Amino acid sequence: MEVLRIDFHTHIIPESFPDFAEKYGGERWPVLNRTCACGAAIMVGGKNFRDVTDQVWDPKKRIDDMDREGVDIQVLSPIPVTFSYWAPPEQAEAMARIQNDFIAETVNEYPDRFAGLGTVPMQDAETAIGEMDRCMNELGLHGIEIGTNVNGQNLDHPSFIEFFKKAEEWEVPLFIHPWETLGKERMPNHNFMYTIGMPSETALAAASLIWSGMMEKFPKLKICFAHGGGSFPYLIPRLDQGWHVWPHLRLTTHPPSHYAKQFYFDSLNYDPMNIRYMMERFGSDKIFMGSDYPFLLREVNPGKVLDETVDLTNEQRKAMLGGNAAAFLNLEKRKRGAAVASHSNTGGKA
Repeated sequence: MEVLRIDFHTHIIPESFPDFAEKYGGERWPVLNRTCACGAAIMVGGKNFRDVTDQVWDPKKRIDDMDREGVDIQVLSPIPVTFSYWAPPEQAEAMARIQNDFIAETVNEYPDRFAGLGTVPMQDAETAIGEMDRCMNELGLHGIEIGTNVNGQNLDHPSFIEFFKKAEEWEVPLFIHPWETLGKERMPNHNFMYTIGMPSETALAAASLIWSGMMEKFPKLKICFAHGGGSFPYLIPRLDQGWHVWPHLRLTTHPPSHYAKQFYFDSLNYDPMNIRYMMERFGSDKIFMGSDYPFLLREVNPGKVLDETVDLTNEQRKAMLGGNAAAFLNLEKRKRGAAVASHSNTGGKA
């Protein structure tokens, strides 16, 4: 069976950008320090936040990996540490514009291999909406990546209503990625921030959008959660039980499970058993292949968990490996990528 394979969840950063810590002051700005010809350290506050390889900025290296691992298109998104929601809006906007321009340039240079998601300064709705407009209508990006919280405010905070209203009105796909995780002070060991904190943070973001009525208010909002939705899919029965037993807290017409079916999820949960559960709860049309390339926790090869999920129909497998992501991002509609058109007409490559 020939299938278009789109890796929805990958991260990229420019090889160089201004030292915002020196330009604006403060210790929370990420700084990229080259450590060798093929690698760098992302530094925050003088400490090593993460080591990265040149795969994270070099599109040719990425394409070599894609060809070797059977990926037709990567969807490029910023690394969450660069969101900079804590900064003054105009400074965070400057950081966002550098990344958005770089992603757009990369997509334009290799339009048949990449699609792009931008970032916006969520701490100020007007500024965020303005940069979202620029991303979609000037740069030709395919959606926006946002964090699971903004300076400790969950995504149901009233200050985000106008942003979500515009995202729904403009049909902007949103990719929600965990960052600044809850309880991180209790997770200094074992890298639990990545394996426990991030999934829990994602669950809180998804539950907040549902319980608050945000998803009822904006039923056409297109949202995909990273890492298979974290722990959220497995907490839905408990959220429903809370909705039933606490009628005085209800803000929605229906229980949480009703609105959860509006969400989309990448497939990065590593286990076919989890994929089968998500298919039964949400439907195969709500799941995209996603690997978290090029970081250590990524899935190798991208789509492995879907390839190993048995008893899928050809249509289900084709949809989850690429078709769903293409539809979610309006790739055909925006005519971005010769690979999409080629696969639409011929059935693609193996």
